[in-house]
Amino acid sequence: MLPEPAGAIPVRGLDHIVLRVRDAEAMLGFYGEVLGCPVERRQNELGLIQLRAGSALIDLVRVDGKLGRMGGAAPGREGRNLDHLCLRVEPFDEAAIRAHLARHGVEAGPLESRYGAEGEGPSIYLQDPEGNTVELKGPPSA
Repeated sequence: MLPEPAGAIPVRGLDHIVLRVRDAEAMLGFYGEVLGCPVERRQNELGLIQLRAGSALIDLVRVDGKLGRMGGAAPGREGRNLDHLCLRVEPFDEAAIRAHLARHGVEAGPLESRYGAEGEGPSIYLQDPEGNTVELKGPPSA
């Protein structure tokens, strides 16, 4: 393993990935039955199904659900199906993270508590140079 660059954000691993889906049942069949990722949590009011993939989660967001409609066109030639990727960060020092991002000219959204692979905890969204959303996720709240 390579050493972390001085002052780098201490990424511990992938927390979850969010896929925008047109056919949730087909995706559940593939990820659940074919790959063996069991359903951990459903939030039907949001159109969200969360599957356990080892220590991480795979979130399926129905494009016709509340969250899915916020993401624009459905997956296809003109639409995307990756909503965002989430990196688990520990320790999660908001001030240090923001200072590091600012040194690199990266703006971050507000700190919010969001659910991830280890439970509810602190989270910040930002954009990569191509416009992909990246979530930095801290440890679960006590």
